[in-house]
Amino acid sequence: MAVFLLILKSTPDQEVRILLLGLDNGGKTTLLKQLASEDISHITPTQGFNIKSVQSQGFKLNVWDIGGQRKIRPYWRNYFENTDVLIYVIDSADRKRFEETGQELAELLDEEKLSAVPVLIFANKQDLLTAAPASEIAEGLNLHTIRDRMWQIQSCSALTGEGIQEGMNWVCKSVNSKKK
Repeated sequence: MAVFLLILKSTPDQEVRILLLGLDNGGKTTLLKQLASEDISHITPTQGFNIKSVQSQGFKLNVWDIGGQRKIRPYWRNYFENTDVLIYVIDSADRKRFEETGQELAELLDEEKLSAVPVLIFANKQDLLTAAPASEIAEGLNLHTIRDRMWQIQSCSALTGEGIQEGMNWVCKSVNSKKK
């Protein structure tokens, strides 16, 4: 995480608003706690939202983790305003929900308030044997057809922390290039 914050430090006091979305049980809160270097041993379903701000040398990273239960998803749009980066988390081992998660992602990409907002898709739970590789998820979701914004898919495990830094490095690059 320190590398990510140092790279973005080029603009003092810069605030970056990151929206963390995905279906319930995808690993969003675990990912957020990993980013904040917090204990991940007791995670409960998010019944609203979690916000974590990480401050380093005058830089503030605001990550909004919004619950992914079906009844909460219509409220996601209340958080779209001023989003700098969308991080969408997919449970790579829950193949039965790939179609549902793909529909939700497609709707997000069509949102006017999120137009041109860079999107990082974390293909989470890669530590599980049943996890689909990121390349298979990218193909299944037709990510190659996204032309109106920067995007990246990154394999990760929110549980082990593997792949998170690589994804956040991409976030950093996309924010810096968007600000120019």
